[in-house]
Amino acid sequence: MAKVSSDTRQRIVAAIKGTLALGTLVFATQACQTKHAAPTAAEKQAPSAPHDDAGSRAAFLAAYPVFMHPRCMNCHPTGNVPLQGDDSHPHAQNVQRGPDGKGLYALKCANCHQSANLPGLNMPPGNPNWHMLPPTMKMVFHGKTPAELARQLKDPQQNGGKTLEQLLHHVTEDKLVLGGWDPGDGRTKPPLRHAEFAAMMREWIEKGAAIPE
Repeated sequence: MAKVSSDTRQRIVAAIKGTLALGTLVFATQACQTKHAAPTAAEKQAPSAPHDDAGSRAAFLAAYPVFMHPRCMNCHPTGNVPLQGDDSHPHAQNVQRGPDGKGLYALKCANCHQSANLPGLNMPPGNPNWHMLPPTMKMVFHGKTPAELARQLKDPQQNGGKTLEQLLHHVTEDKLVLGGWDPGDGRTKPPLRHAEFAAMMREWIEKGAAIPE
């Protein structure tokens, strides 16, 4: 067997040590990346509580009458004319949705709907962001069954690209939604208090966002 010189042995040992060090670095890097990986879109959508389909359906059915109440439904009609009043009749003055949901031509929503409710019986309610949704994403409530509405609310292609958590934030925090419980003199309010409605929506989502049968 050929003898290996001292210099060769030293080079071999140094190479082995370098290889081992590189392997340790790669392993540590992979472990760190695995630990701190960002959650996927599916993980963001996932509810935090264990699934309970029956409880989830029951929660949505409890919240459903709020969506069907005129304070919500009047701005989510099947056509391009907003509804008004507790009887949900077509808006007077031939008001139309318009391309951005804020009215057509000179009949803009903000012409009458100011930043706050106008005082007096049945005067126009107000909000700084008063509008309908645009025709590209109408989010119709009118005429929807509980199952149809639940599917629509869950579908990012129909709800404006919202995750379930973002949907919950919308119905809980959005001031235009909250305005349904402060509609001005002469108008009825939804059948649940806002806190109760928000709690039912949270329960529906956290228990699995099941579709009512």
